[in-house]
Amino acid sequence: MKIRAAAAALLICAAPPASAQLGAASQSPPPEGVAADGGAGHPKGQYHELDALPDWGGIWFVEFGASRREAPVVPKLKGEYLERYEAWRGEVAANDGVVRRARSNCSPPGMPRIMRLAQYPYEFLFTPGRITINQEAWMQTRTIWTDGRAHKDDPDPTFMGDSIGHWDGDTLVVDTIGISDELEIDTGMPHSARFRLTERIHLSPDDPDLLINEMRMEDPEALEEPFEVTVRYRRDRHGSLIEFQCAENDRNPVDDEGRTQFL
Repeated sequence: MKIRAAAAALLICAAPPASAQLGAASQSPPPEGVAADGGAGHPKGQYHELDALPDWGGIWFVEFGASRREAPVVPKLKGEYLERYEAWRGEVAANDGVVRRARSNCSPPGMPRIMRLAQYPYEFLFTPGRITINQEAWMQTRTIWTDGRAHKDDPDPTFMGDSIGHWDGDTLVVDTIGISDELEIDTGMPHSARFRLTERIHLSPDDPDLLINEMRMEDPEALEEPFEVTVRYRRDRHGSLIEFQCAENDRNPVDDEGRTQFL
C-alpha cells in the first residue's frame, strides 16, 4: 500500500497543473489566412458586423413542389463509377428494392446529400468567422469557415468535408473538399476523393421566405461533366429543430460481413 501511495504521489507531482495544460492546448497556430492576433477569425468585438448579413432566421425545409415541375437531373457518371452504380442498380432490382449498406443504417448520408433531405429541417447560425448549419436528421452539425482561412493542404475525409465560405453581396459562396469517398453523390452513385462542391446560397429576390442553394459538383474521376442542381428551402420563422437519436432503437439485422440488410 505504501508503494502504491508513493507512486501515486509521484504521478501527481509530475503532472502539470490543469491551467498549464489548458494554456498549452490553446496555443495552436492560427489557420492559414487568419492573423496571429485573432484577425478576421476572432469573435470579440465583431458581432455587430452580423447585422449587415441577410436574415436567415428560423428553420428551413426542403421544398419539393417546385422541383417536381422540373425535369429530374442526375449525375453523368463514367468509368468504374458508372460500373459500380449499374451493379448497385442490378442488385437492388434483384432484391425487390432492398438496399444493402456497408455501414450502420444510423450513419448520416453526409455531403452533398444531407443538404437535399426532405422532411427534416435546417438551421443556419451566423457567428463571427463561421456559419454553422444544424440539421435535424441525425443531429448533424456543419461548419462553414468565413474567417479568411484557406483549405487544409490534405484534409482528412469526413462526412461534412472542409468548407470555406465568403459573402458575395447577399450570397454565401461555399467551397467544400475533403468529403469521404465512401459517401455518395446521390443514392447509389459513388464519387472519388477528388469530389468538390461549390454552393451559392441566397434568399429568393421574389420571396424572403425562400432560400435557394445552387449546387455545382465536380469530380474529374467520377463525372463526365459538372453536376448542377438547385435546392429550395421554405422558412418556418418560429419553428425549432427536434431531437433525432437514431441509434436509440437501431436493431436492423446484419449479415456475416457486418453489412446492414435493410435501409
